[in-house]
Amino acid sequence: MTTTQRRGRKIMMTPDELDEFLTQQRICRVATVSPGGAPHVSTLWFVWHGGSMWLYSVVRSKRWTDLRRDPRVAVVVDTGERYDELRGVELSGTVAQVGEVPRTGEPCAELDVPETLFARENFDLDEIPHDGRHAWLRLTPEKTVSWDFRKLATL
Repeated sequence: MTTTQRRGRKIMMTPDELDEFLTQQRICRVATVSPGGAPHVSTLWFVWHGGSMWLYSVVRSKRWTDLRRDPRVAVVVDTGERYDELRGVELSGTVAQVGEVPRTGEPCAELDVPETLFARENFDLDEIPHDGRHAWLRLTPEKTVSWDFRKLATL
């Protein structure tokens, strides 16, 4: 994962902190580019594995349609209520489809771990229930910006 953050270096997360944060979180906001250039933001579950964000999206959605036309994406994951609790990360890059579309459960070694993690975290199951409506997108970030305002207390 490339970190090109210049401003806010004192509050940025270390690679280990970033990995731990993304592993613990479940919900992200995905920004896509609609026809004509208008942004579209939607909320989605994800899993973090192997330096990539794995997104399981409905294939008949505006998000999916936007990403088929233009695979560039920005994703925000954040948490905290008070200013001194705010933590988060913005990941941006290009998504890639992984597995069949829609996903029906055909063997795909690259999805073995992400699907198991996703099933356990979101459904308390060992295997993901394929519904023929969703498919996988992998975002391996090209740019990462993070913040952890809890660090301000130690400066």
